[in-house]
Amino acid sequence: MTKAKKKNGKLLIGAGILAAVIAVFAVMFFLFRPGTAQGAKAITIEVVDNNEASTMYDVHTDAEYLRQAMEDAEGLTFSGSEGEYGMMVDTVNGVKADWNVDQSYWGFYINGEYCNYGIDTQPVADGDAFRIVYSK
Repeated sequence: MTKAKKKNGKLLIGAGILAAVIAVFAVMFFLFRPGTAQGAKAITIEVVDNNEASTMYDVHTDAEYLRQAMEDAEGLTFSGSEGEYGMMVDTVNGVKADWNVDQSYWGFYINGEYCNYGIDTQPVADGDAFRIVYSK
């Protein structure tokens, strides 16, 4: 067997292993990703601004994801930039957080734990308590 054939064989084996690893991760993602709940939900959203003032919103929604629930919260305003992974929130209730200016950002919490997903992919379940906190 020539060196070229051995090298090609190793490349094919490596490509096959890589494809298998990618397939395993894809299956794990689809099996273990958070599920959404359909139907009516009652949740709370608390916003803590840069002055540590707290505003509570009791939200009744059919939203499956946090962004939709935030849009349903009467009086809550937010904006940001749209990206590959959804909206990156930089302004809540008129208060802008700018990492480039003072290392500030809006942190999102669900039931006391830091959210692992962006607002476009964070599932909402009945009884959830969300906190949006201005942080430095």
